[in-house]
Amino acid sequence: MTPIVRSLLETDLYKFTMWQALLHGHPNTHTEYEFVCRNATAFPLAELKVELEEQLDHLCSMSFADDELAYLRTLRFMKSDFVDFLTVFRFQRKFIDVSTDGDTLLVHAAGPQVHVMGFEIFVLYIINELYFRRFDLDVAMREGRHRLGLKVAAVKEFGKLPRRKHPFEFSDFGVRRRFSGAWHDEVVQRLAHEVPEYFKGTSNVYLAKKLGIVPIGTMAHEYMQSFQSFGVRLRDFQKAALEDWVQEYRGDLGIALTDVVGMDAFLADFDLYFAKLFDGLRHDSGDPVEWGEKALAHYAALRIDANTKRLVFSDGLDLDKAFALYQHFADRIMTGFGIGTNLTNDVGLTPLNIVMKLVRCNGQSVAKLSDSPGKTLCKDETFLAYLRQVFHHPAVQVPL
Repeated sequence: MTPIVRSLLETDLYKFTMWQALLHGHPNTHTEYEFVCRNATAFPLAELKVELEEQLDHLCSMSFADDELAYLRTLRFMKSDFVDFLTVFRFQRKFIDVSTDGDTLLVHAAGPQVHVMGFEIFVLYIINELYFRRFDLDVAMREGRHRLGLKVAAVKEFGKLPRRKHPFEFSDFGVRRRFSGAWHDEVVQRLAHEVPEYFKGTSNVYLAKKLGIVPIGTMAHEYMQSFQSFGVRLRDFQKAALEDWVQEYRGDLGIALTDVVGMDAFLADFDLYFAKLFDGLRHDSGDPVEWGEKALAHYAALRIDANTKRLVFSDGLDLDKAFALYQHFADRIMTGFGIGTNLTNDVGLTPLNIVMKLVRCNGQSVAKLSDSPGKTLCKDETFLAYLRQVFHHPAVQVPL
């Protein structure tokens, strides 16, 4: 068995930042996460069960190395006691189960949130790499390098256009859906070397440390969703989550995620207090132009200079979409673009559209409604109906 996970540091930065905040604020939370593949595959993912089990056994044997812990201590928003916790942390195999239902691969993680929330990213890139190992590596790498070369050239050409008020900046958000660890290394190294004035970092903490570039990330849906079960009124869960974040990071990591119950409901809670405290907003579903215009109108209504804020786009981006969004907004507000699959798994094969999402927290369903119907995963129709009613969110179709 060739191990896929090289380091416990090799996950998204926001896993660490959410982990720290939840450990400090809600250490006794019990959660459940489920794996879902949203698209058709070349062969049944159930065939990967045995190999996935072996890789998870390996993951659960790993610990953080001293130099990795020392690196985390250099990030000013990482608290000493959290890194101390990581010195003794091990993933527990008893908290994650792999099974099959016909051709369907099932992965279910359940246990204390601070022990199971970290599984997500590792499970996703393990499954990706096991899946794509069955294809012709040489053909894929040849096509991947050709496409990467075109992307580098496109960025350089875009850089020749007249300057806008704010610079064009993009980052790698592709660890979870990458073709392989080796290809991820190659992509990030090449971008960091060839277009450093535009490529600003990676969400992969291991690669950020290895290459001396900036780790990027703040929060994901699971952080906000968890607050639906923390005893505050459901109507107030977003405000509670944002307030805890402010108190944990006190000015750092100031990009807020907006689409757990939709942009309109988010802005209703994102009052002058939060709008001043947070540096900007992240888009992850729905029409990005409509979303950005709503954000700009909100800042204007609050009499906040939007040029001091940032909009981060991260929903299914490629460079062409990023260029277009930049041209639309760059004279009015700072922008940032987190590009995932299109950077790390664009090798001529159809990428897997896989996720592993929080579905229950403290024994109750939690959900995101988002601004795109296909991203709602909760199967508890009663809770979904209640959530929609509370936040005046239109009904959406739940995928089977």
